[in-house]
Amino acid sequence: MKKEFTLQLSPQEAYDPIIFQEVILKKAGLPVDSTDVVARQVKRSIDARGRNVKVNILAELFVKETPPAMLDHRPEYKNVGNEDPIIIVGAGPAGLFAALRAIELGVKPIVIERGKDVRSRRRDLAAINKDHVVNPDSNYCFGEGGAGTYSDGKLYTRSKKRGDIRRIMEIFVAHGATEEILVDAHPHIGTNKLPKLVEDLRESIRQFGGEVLFDTRVEDFILEGNEMKGVVTQHGDKITGIGVILATGHSARDIFYLLHKKEITIEAKPFALGVRIEHSQNLIDSIQYHCGLDRGPYLPASAYSLVHQTEFKKKQRGVFSFCMCPGGFIVPSATAPGELVVNGMSPSRRDGKFANSGIVASVELEDLPEYQKFGPLAAMEFQADIEKKAWLYGGKTQAAPAQRMVDFVEKRVSSNLLDTSYQPGLNSVEMRDVLPDFISERLAMAFKAFGQKMKGYYTNDSQLIGLESRTSSPVRIPRDRESFEHVQIKRLYPCGEGAGYAGGIVSAAMDGERCAERLIEAYVK
Repeated sequence: MKKEFTLQLSPQEAYDPIIFQEVILKKAGLPVDSTDVVARQVKRSIDARGRNVKVNILAELFVKETPPAMLDHRPEYKNVGNEDPIIIVGAGPAGLFAALRAIELGVKPIVIERGKDVRSRRRDLAAINKDHVVNPDSNYCFGEGGAGTYSDGKLYTRSKKRGDIRRIMEIFVAHGATEEILVDAHPHIGTNKLPKLVEDLRESIRQFGGEVLFDTRVEDFILEGNEMKGVVTQHGDKITGIGVILATGHSARDIFYLLHKKEITIEAKPFALGVRIEHSQNLIDSIQYHCGLDRGPYLPASAYSLVHQTEFKKKQRGVFSFCMCPGGFIVPSATAPGELVVNGMSPSRRDGKFANSGIVASVELEDLPEYQKFGPLAAMEFQADIEKKAWLYGGKTQAAPAQRMVDFVEKRVSSNLLDTSYQPGLNSVEMRDVLPDFISERLAMAFKAFGQKMKGYYTNDSQLIGLESRTSSPVRIPRDRESFEHVQIKRLYPCGEGAGYAGGIVSAAMDGERCAERLIEAYVK
């Protein structure tokens, strides 16, 4: 017999498995020492709106019955090694899930990745952090798993119309993620666990006949009329197939230049620009959980989500938090020498002493009149120039320009900076010299407003660390809404974040699956 319960519990009752078992048995009117029952949580979310934090839970109790498996989706893969191939450029979540879906549909994927395999990438990440050396093909953005691999692994998405979120989650579980991601309202995997999961995804592709090529950068396209027949690598190798899924991520500027050079239609796209804000995690916990400086052993490190509408020179623009990383750290995410970009990530336990989040302001194309001469590359060229400027103000290394929050708002250079999770170091500057006026003025307005929404957030015990500029692609590669095929070039399927159609791991994975389905439906008999 199965029973369902909707519960509101204390953190201890929710997160201590023994106590949770006792609570649900009492709720069901059963003895707490019952042995022929299984209780499990199906959905879980934290409600911190009141003075006492509660955890909302949907639970199942099975009495004298074996519970069904948590996984409903069990894709059946068959060996496709002898089938005609499709080409997938990029081994991020969009590319990897496109490849797995192709195998499921009986087509061989050839995944081409400019960077290294996930473990070999680590040496290049160490070189950025310790020696300030950026490998343009292997870094925090490029390499197996894409920008999401060495990240928090956030799996929350609002893109419910793109595909089956549960399916994506279950494929992650089948490749090593814990079943907790099926339960938590805002699931995450963690930067320490993602590399092994990515390896397992790759091995599934290879096990069933797909190919994954590393250190292979696409430098040209093979076009016949208005049809994409394949790609040419930096080694001069020509790789052809039924069609090409372009899933190169939001930072592959060379691909955008190539598309433009080939007169393949692309469009300038709005994006967002700002900084990383770093507070102590204890401070954020005390604000969110009303708990002083100790949240206790049961509650996870707290997160926040903030947004504020600003007006500058009669233009309304939003300022919002982006990729908030509880208990995390800030990392250098440049993809070429001579530029500075930062990003945030967290380990699975989120047990670091700092909390960081991107705080960014919308950049619309009308904000960039002097860049219109670059046509569809206008926003990208602006983004690149700001990153070069940040590198100069950081001291021409991967040290990041930084400033305490109140000092920034009050327009004074910080006499000293706080401890930080950012390993390459910080350089105290006036961040208004780095950021354009229409960004810095909006950020200053927003920080004060955020301090009203979260008492204690606006403090000089936090600091701005710049530059957060890779929030999304500054270029869109337009495609047909129904077929997902490029509006001009047949057999070309722009995909994921780099094409402007996703905004995170799950949405990119779903987009990869849909692109594979549409390509195969259209061109595989």
